[in-house]
Amino acid sequence: MSISHEEILKSALSLPEADRIILATELLDSFEDSLPGLSVANPAFLQELERRANDQSPGIPWEEVKRRMESKLSQ
Repeated sequence: MSISHEEILKSALSLPEADRIILATELLDSFEDSLPGLSVANPAFLQELERRANDQSPGIPWEEVKRRMESKLSQ
């Protein structure tokens, strides 16, 4: 029986913040070969994360981002 990504996400979101940070870091580092620069070891990437964390603009709602991604993936 396989676990869906929704179930994994629900479990991950129930973790304490420190554990979620570790998990997110490990997941990001798993893309290092296919997405160069997307690593917490990259100072420029860390700066961008910090910039985004401090950005006060309203941004784009998650549902809109998800819709756009799904639309691009279905092409």
